[in-house]
Amino acid sequence: NKLHWRLDVVMNEDDCKIRRGNAAELFSGIRHIAINILTNDKVFKAGLRRKMQKAAMERNYLASVLAGNGLS
Repeated sequence: NKLHWRLDVVMNEDDCKIRRGNAAELFSGIRHIAINILTNDKVFKAGLRRKMQKAAMERNYLASVLAGNGLS
């Protein structure tokens, strides 16, 4: 499954040690949302990993992605 591959390779989901209550399920949902938001961004042409790094380093890009300014 393509989504599971993205979650594992880009976000290291299989290495996640969160096990308490429903925290693992909640974090999985957050990862899905993050992948969907970054995939829909068309302003910065790069892979998901580079988009994640750029969002972590540049507040303006993060704000743009979260606001949906890069949607096609």
